[in-house]
Amino acid sequence: MMDVMYTVKHYPVDKGKSMKVSREQAAQNRERIIDTAARLFRERGFDGIGVADLMQNAGLTHGGFYGQFASKEDLAALACERALGQSATRIDRVIAEHPENTLQAVAASYLSKRHRDNPGDGCAFVALGAEAPRHEAGVRKVFAQALLVRMEKLMRLIPGTPAARRRKALSTMASMVGAQVLARAVDDATLSTEILEAVKASI
Repeated sequence: MMDVMYTVKHYPVDKGKSMKVSREQAAQNRERIIDTAARLFRERGFDGIGVADLMQNAGLTHGGFYGQFASKEDLAALACERALGQSATRIDRVIAEHPENTLQAVAASYLSKRHRDNPGDGCAFVALGAEAPRHEAGVRKVFAQALLVRMEKLMRLIPGTPAARRRKALSTMASMVGAQVLARAVDDATLSTEILEAVKASI
């Protein structure tokens, strides 16, 4: 089965002097910052990169940050929302491309080595879920809302009563996220792959 492709965006650095920008350009800059943060937070963690480096990676000056966001915590919530939305879109694509054995197709994509090896463009539940409790309510709210949406998607792929489908969707999601966390954590490539394959087979 083909893995879902993960792509990385890179932005050129704008070395020009700061100047007034149009509303349209300001909106584009905001989107660039959120996209960049969504990738870098997943790669390095919330505390693994500061505002100055984040803005540099977005190709913008440090001074423009607080004109766009109230705080780094504010950006963290928006970046998580963006990252989780990207993951949801990938799952929708897998569902559309595999009308039969759909749950297994979703698991195979999520539990792929490609996903494991590309945290910056993977699922934020895996990359940042363990850090969320140490952050403000905005970040945790984004995670909670995204989880409910993800469960609804999975429930449509599972037979049974509503209660049984909800339990299965929740256990499936928890198993997939946990498997990727463990697969990234160990330093043994064979064991890492074994974890992914074991959970994939259980689903």
